[in-house]
Amino acid sequence: MKIRIYISADYAESNGDREVVDVLHAWGDDNKHIVEYTDTALVVSGSVSKNPDCRPCDLKEEFNSQINCSSVVIFVIGDKTAYRTAGSTCRRNNNGEYCDCTPYKHNTNGTKVCKVFGATIVPGPDGDVGEINTYSYLEHEFRQAVKRDKTIIIVYNSLNKQPSWLPSYMQEYEEIAEPFWTKNMWGEKIGNYQYIKRH
Repeated sequence: MKIRIYISADYAESNGDREVVDVLHAWGDDNKHIVEYTDTALVVSGSVSKNPDCRPCDLKEEFNSQINCSSVVIFVIGDKTAYRTAGSTCRRNNNGEYCDCTPYKHNTNGTKVCKVFGATIVPGPDGDVGEINTYSYLEHEFRQAVKRDKTIIIVYNSLNKQPSWLPSYMQEYEEIAEPFWTKNMWGEKIGNYQYIKRH
């Protein structure tokens, strides 16, 4: 039986970390590596974001659901990860009902009124991370994985450890973060499957 693994990574067209994700998916697609992946790109391109009124809180709710049904969460850290803020623009907590909200991927259409009416629910200690927050998507995913006590793997898109790339909220995990890439006996850069497998 394959282990379900959730991948969080930066999918920016330039300076993103898709190369790592492509290798992870190649492992998931063959018969040699026992893994099954769900990554944020698939969530973002799925049914939730196809709704023209999809908001950042809708995506965060979906991220929670996908993380909850995964055994392991992999965070791919690149040299721009700490500076990514996508998903952090929610004004609901500070500005209350009827605040402005920018639907996901519809910035050119301007803002809409927040669709969360009434008092927002504060999650209990055993609940998910609330989707109404000013966390970036990455920080939200990380906090959800920690709260749900998932096995967390942090890999640098590098051949070397790069602790300066870690966002501040991941600093406690610096000791477990490892380079994703290694070199084989021919000096070729390959993904470090053995490191992933150990978890």
